[in-house]
Amino acid sequence: MAKPIISPKNLSNQFIHWLLEEDRREKEGPYRKEEAHRKHPWWQVMCLTGVDYFSTLGYQPGIAALAAGALSPIATLILVLLTLFGALPIYRRIAAKSFQGEGSIAMLEHLLPWWQGKLLVLCLLGFVATDFIITITLSAADATAHIIENPLTPMLLHNQGIAITLILVALLGAVFLRGFKEAIGIAVFLVGVYLLLNMIVVGVGVYQIVIRPSAIANWYTALFAQHSNFLVLIGAALLLFPKLALGLSGFETGVTVMPLVQGSSSDTPDYPRGRIRNTRKLLTTAAVIMSFFLITTSFITTLLIPAAEFATGGKANGRALAYLAHLYLGNGFGTIYDLSTISILWFAGASAMAGLLNIVPRYLPRYGMAPNWARAARPLVLVYTAIAFVVTIIFRANVEAQGGAYATGVLVLISSAAFAVTLSAHRHRSKRGTIVFSIITLVFIYTTIVNIIERPEGIKIAAFFIGTIIITSLVSRVWRSTELRVEQIEIDETARQFLSQESQGVIRLIANRLNAGDVEEYFLKEKEVREDNHIPPNDPILFLEIQVSDASEFADVIRVKGVQVGDYRILRAESAAVPNAIAALLFYIRDQTGKIPHAYFGWVEGNPIQYLLRFILFGEGDIAVVTREVLRRAEKNPQKRPAVHVGG
Repeated sequence: MAKPIISPKNLSNQFIHWLLEEDRREKEGPYRKEEAHRKHPWWQVMCLTGVDYFSTLGYQPGIAALAAGALSPIATLILVLLTLFGALPIYRRIAAKSFQGEGSIAMLEHLLPWWQGKLLVLCLLGFVATDFIITITLSAADATAHIIENPLTPMLLHNQGIAITLILVALLGAVFLRGFKEAIGIAVFLVGVYLLLNMIVVGVGVYQIVIRPSAIANWYTALFAQHSNFLVLIGAALLLFPKLALGLSGFETGVTVMPLVQGSSSDTPDYPRGRIRNTRKLLTTAAVIMSFFLITTSFITTLLIPAAEFATGGKANGRALAYLAHLYLGNGFGTIYDLSTISILWFAGASAMAGLLNIVPRYLPRYGMAPNWARAARPLVLVYTAIAFVVTIIFRANVEAQGGAYATGVLVLISSAAFAVTLSAHRHRSKRGTIVFSIITLVFIYTTIVNIIERPEGIKIAAFFIGTIIITSLVSRVWRSTELRVEQIEIDETARQFLSQESQGVIRLIANRLNAGDVEEYFLKEKEVREDNHIPPNDPILFLEIQVSDASEFADVIRVKGVQVGDYRILRAESAAVPNAIAALLFYIRDQTGKIPHAYFGWVEGNPIQYLLRFILFGEGDIAVVTREVLRRAEKNPQKRPAVHVGG
């Protein structure tokens, strides 16, 4: 029996349907709803953030040795001081201000309203994308280094670094296409095993230094061979430590996972004190653990590994601790260490991909700046995977080469977080807090600038992401500008009485721009509209006034108040866009009263392009025309559509 032939068109339709498939429950409402999160003890959630934070130990010591040479332990110590007394206090503050898991970006968004806040968020999203994409490619490249340099790996694979890295990235994309959710249980296991193995390697490394005093003597000689005195040495370390900024990653992730942190029974939705306290424990513990490993691993790798082995092609390149594990503990333990490192690095890439997939529904749909297909995860997975492929090929899967780009993303996010905390302290009139956090902000800005100057590839990648995000966001905002853009309508009792009175006859609403708000204004407006539209003098009318709140917002809740001025009844509300709010209110009146309402407008005079821009940027413009278009798009049946009249 002949098998049915499936046409290419049907295959294409099936593929598109699968690609855009989305859970119906998630698509209710104007944008994707936040999922209810299961709560976990703070130390377990710390392990979830740790797959990103702690996994940098796989490549950080090697990158530090390449960048700073013998100064690596000193520069690392400066980095640790900045971690404990700079980044940690900042993110402890952010945990108290942004306990819904929105992080420092949302904090800045709230402190800087209107379009400047949205534009800043879009720029920061570009750096977030840089951070996460490079996390995926850098982690895959370092995992490849551990695979290739393992003594048990066949020689055939030794020159296939790019191909293996691309396979790991493709595998990551395939897993997310099938469906993947971060599992805290896996993270706890991977982090626990990885930290235990690193503790063993550190212990053995310290023992080797103790039994070989010449290692310290040689390091001391190398330090002062190039730097005449201690002050010059410290100055050189201060100039070099920005190259080690990879060790600061993980703080932003620590606050974005706050909804997963278990609080106390006395927590309230407005201020979950227990969750904030436990998140601060998470941040502090993670910072202390990482600081310990940063100092110790930098010390043992610098003293025990020949400098030539850190360079490209060297056995310690991208895998300094694995090199020591194989050297002092044998290939059996070294292979176990390699497998643990590969696993946690791959899971760090998975964590980064999950973070990227959460960015779009968290920010862009609220701004009306996400195309419809971006609501589904699978198209985004394909886009991000393709970008990761390109980045891997450009950097030739080189761990050290990608370090600068990664550091740029990390440093810009921490600098913006420091600025947000400083601004918040200033708003709360905390003079001491403003001074302290201003100093910390300046230090991070200095570190960021130095990193960008010395390694500009990060800012180039970020500029690409920023440009792409801004262009696509603005196009999407314009394209979606004639949607209803209203989440909910709430009216007070006075407004409800006005509508109840009007429902006895034809419902007529006159759109009015509020000026003086006195009896004379409404008298003249009513006279003008009745004459232009031939409304019988005895037919009752309502005035409708919408004032623009924040035009940069996309969807909002409209709260309607009923106001009486003399004999004139007015419905007043605020919204991000006047035409969309009027259209939504007309539909509300139709559904509540069962009658088709009539709205009356006047013609505007001037350049239509100018009015279009005023609508996009300021929520006003040619209100009558745009209101009619919003109504037409929302209601396809003309018989059920509220009527729009324009006179003058």
